[in-house]
Amino acid sequence: MRKLAIGVAVSGALALTGLIAPAASAADTPELVFSGVTVNGGKAIVAGTTATVKVPVTYTLARPAGLTIDYKTDIAGVLLYRGTLKSLDNEVEPETVPTCTTTATTDTTVTASCKETLTIDPQDSFYEAADATTWQAAGFYSQIDQDDDGSDGHIHFGYSFDVWGPLGGVQIKRAAKLTADASPEPVKKGRTITVTGTLSRADWANSKYTGYASQKATLQFRAKGSTTYSTVKTVTSGTGGALRTTTTAAKDGYYRYVFAGTSTTGAATAAGDYVDVR
Repeated sequence: MRKLAIGVAVSGALALTGLIAPAASAADTPELVFSGVTVNGGKAIVAGTTATVKVPVTYTLARPAGLTIDYKTDIAGVLLYRGTLKSLDNEVEPETVPTCTTTATTDTTVTASCKETLTIDPQDSFYEAADATTWQAAGFYSQIDQDDDGSDGHIHFGYSFDVWGPLGGVQIKRAAKLTADASPEPVKKGRTITVTGTLSRADWANSKYTGYASQKATLQFRAKGSTTYSTVKTVTSGTGGALRTTTTAAKDGYYRYVFAGTSTTGAATAAGDYVDVR
C-alpha cells in the first residue's frame, strides 16, 4: 500500500510498517462508522493517460465523542481499492484533508457529513487493463506515533491502520478517443462519400492510446443549419480501431462517429466533419 498523503511527514512510512509497527488490537480500534458513501456522484470514473481526474466523494462518519481526528497523528477518510481488503490489487487514497460538518452529537457519538476529493493521476494510479473494472470504497483510520529525535540515541515510529469495507462500488473506465473524416470535399449531389475514422482508448500500461477493434460505432449526420444529428448506420471498428463506411451525398452537412462505450471503456464522440454538396 502506498504512503498516505494526508498528514504523513515521514517518507516511506508505510513501507516500514510491516517490519516495525505493531498491529493495533481490536480493543485499540476506535469504532468508526462510515455510511452513505457516494463516489463521483454515482457515475463511472473515466481516465485517460496523462490528465489527472478529480473525483468527489461524500459520506457520513460517526466517531466516538472522545476521539479527535486532527489529520496529523489521527487520519480518517475514504479510499478506493481493487481486489479484497486482505489482498489489495490496487488502491487510490485521498491526498487532501476532507471537509466535515457536524450534524449530530450525543454523549458518546459525533456524526458528521464529509466531503473529500480523490486526485487520480493515471500514470501513478493505473498500471494495467485490469484496473478498468469495478472498484470498492472503504473507510480508513490511521494513527501515527512518532519520535524521530535521535539525539538521545533512540527513535520510535508506531503506526496502525484500520479499514472498513466494502462500502459500495464505482466503475473505473479507460477513456476513448474518436475521429471522423468525410471525403471528397466538396462532392456532387448523389455521389458517394467515404467516412473514415479511428477509435482508440487509453492503454495505462504504456501511457498512450491504442486502437480499439471489434467495437460498434454509429455514423451520424447533421444537415447545415440544423442542431440535431441523425443516425445513418452502424460500423464495426477493424484492425487498429479503423472505421470506414460510405454513404450518398444528399445535402451540405456534418458527419461524425459516436461510440457508446463499454463496461471498461468510456463513451466518445468525434468532431463533425463538414462536407459541401454541390
